[in-house]
Amino acid sequence: MSVRPILLLDVMETLVTEPFRAEIPALFGMSSEELLATLDLDAWLEFEEGRISEVEYVGRLFADRRAVDGQLLRSCVRNAYRWLEGMEELLAELKQAGFQMHALSNYPVWYQLIDESLQLSRFLDWTFVSCLTGVRKPAPDAYLRAASTLGVEPQRCLFIDDRRVNVDAARAVGMEAILQRDAPGLRRKLVVRGLLDD
Repeated sequence: MSVRPILLLDVMETLVTEPFRAEIPALFGMSSEELLATLDLDAWLEFEEGRISEVEYVGRLFADRRAVDGQLLRSCVRNAYRWLEGMEELLAELKQAGFQMHALSNYPVWYQLIDESLQLSRFLDWTFVSCLTGVRKPAPDAYLRAASTLGVEPQRCLFIDDRRVNVDAARAVGMEAILQRDAPGLRRKLVVRGLLDD
């Protein structure tokens, strides 16, 4: 890219660990597979899109509607977030280099808990979280609205995500996109693009 791109970053499993992989299953004494089989997945999608509140989500967490201690769940989630190795340092480097960075992430209002724990807002703006925009990746509108809001063509954005379906969808609307799952790999790809020094 000849013009410095605006970076649009996924958050979960791209920058930060996902509590549903270990901590939340452990809270309920289940494996991640067992937990997944018992959840109301529609409720999660509605929570991510901002269509239901946290209280409503907790009441619908399990498909059988068993009682859940919302405060205990919230505390578990808040304490579970961790930087993926090297990502905090890489974002600091990108910030120091002057890149404009925004979250483009499917996530509910719990993004505020991530920021309380890890202060991602030191590096990026939580501009395009699905609970705020009402649209989830890989819908084309998730990417097109982001570019439109920023006042640029999609080609001016570089999207980074750990899931191929989301990366492919970004490319389909004209964005540059990187599929990545670790900080060293992402840094190498940014160096190859001439965006960071080797």
